[in-house]
Amino acid sequence: MNQEIFINKAKASGIIALDLLDYKPCTEIVELDIKDHLFMGMIVKEKEFKESIASVDFSVYNEKAVGIICSTDAIIPPWAYMLLMEKLSPYAVYVDLNSAKAVLLDLWKRRLTYADLKHFKDQKVVVRANADHDSSLYLLAAWLLKPIVKSLMYGEIGLPKVIFKK
Repeated sequence: MNQEIFINKAKASGIIALDLLDYKPCTEIVELDIKDHLFMGMIVKEKEFKESIASVDFSVYNEKAVGIICSTDAIIPPWAYMLLMEKLSPYAVYVDLNSAKAVLLDLWKRRLTYADLKHFKDQKVVVRANADHDSSLYLLAAWLLKPIVKSLMYGEIGLPKVIFKK
């Protein structure tokens, strides 16, 4: 009986993968549109704005990340954002003056920045390719990994694109 031995060259290469999806935040991210609290949807009138904000049940933002936006071309005074933060702070885990997409990216970058990457030290590392990821995540990954890894690659373990080798 002839037994052929198959060697998994990808596994034998010693390359380990960093998947950026592992660092994607799982916190729900929602947007709060200030437009809904403006007089005629366009003007901040202090009394009306405060009354409108007071009528909101901010507990719906409990354990969520909130991106504050204004979908109209209105000039919003800074105190209005401060008032919203005062109302959101007991509930939201994160608040920013940005879209939900931008908040997700910011939180994702924070998780990656503060991740414990020491198990990649002196390793051959490939950052897995995903066309749906923002390019700035790859930029940050390269920044964080370059000082600690033996070699950095992009793509998949079986066919990586070499970025650098020490």
